[in-house]
Amino acid sequence: MKITENFNIKEFDSHDGSKMPKNVFENILELADNLQVLRDHIGKPIHINSGYRSPTHNAKVGGVKDSRHIFGQAADIRIEGYSSAEIALIIYNLISKGEMKQGGVGIYNTFVHYDIRGTRARWDNRK
Repeated sequence: MKITENFNIKEFDSHDGSKMPKNVFENILELADNLQVLRDHIGKPIHINSGYRSPTHNAKVGGVKDSRHIFGQAADIRIEGYSSAEIALIIYNLISKGEMKQGGVGIYNTFVHYDIRGTRARWDNRK
């Protein structure tokens, strides 16, 4: 099911096949709307490495206990041709202009974590 111009709900499904609860689905819609802003700005596809994670799957992959992924408020993303630092800078800029929701932005070696928690959080976990 298409949820924005360029995103399908399946891209955000938990990798363990768990059904997405209704409240999580509503958060995913808001998250996808924000990622669509980034997609429109860059003009290139965004690959979702991880969207919603069931609590079981989150524990299996070593996610923190209260991960925003469990609530459908986070996605780990990558964009062909962009480093994680470059993606993060673009997100910071879009947040500062009020075009994307304030939230968490984490930089990793091969992806960026973006979440819609509503408050500013920044971290750099590159090795």
